[in-house]
Amino acid sequence: MSKVTVDYQIAEGIESAPEESIIVTAVNAVADILALDKPLEMTVRVVADKEAAQLNHQFREKDYPTNVLSFPFESPVELPVQLLGDLVICQSVVEREAEEQHKSSIAHWTHMVIHGTLHLLGYDHIQEEDAVEMEALERKVMASLDHPDPYEITSNTEQTL
Repeated sequence: MSKVTVDYQIAEGIESAPEESIIVTAVNAVADILALDKPLEMTVRVVADKEAAQLNHQFREKDYPTNVLSFPFESPVELPVQLLGDLVICQSVVEREAEEQHKSSIAHWTHMVIHGTLHLLGYDHIQEEDAVEMEALERKVMASLDHPDPYEITSNTEQTL
C-alpha cells in the first residue's frame, strides 16, 4: 500500500483552509482505493481568487478562478521519480460551491482533493466513459471516508404541505 507525502501550502491571505490531516487523509484514501504500491509525493496549495484566475488563464485560457487545477509532473522515462505533481485549490470557489450545493465544507474540500489527485494519476472526464469511471472512483473514495456521494443533487429547501 502506498503512502503519499503531501507538501501542504496555504497562500498568503487565506484565512480558512482545511487542516493538513484532512488533505493528507483524502490523498492517501485515493492511494488505498487504487492499491498504489509505491511511495509518491505531491503538493497541495490553497490559493485566493487572483492566483487561481491567473493560473487558469495561463494554462487553460479561462478568465476566472476555478475550484481545482491539477498539474501532473511528467518525468522523462529515464528519470523515474516519485513526484505526482501539484494541485492548486481556490479557497473561495470551493467554499462558495459547498454552500450553493448544500454540502459540508469538509466534504467538498475532500472531494476536490480526491478529484485533483485522480487527475494527477492520469484520470480525466473529457470522454463520457472516462467521466463515468472517474466519478465512480470519486464516489468510492468519498464513501471510504464516510462522506456522501459528491454528485448527488441535494436541496435544503423544505417542501410545504
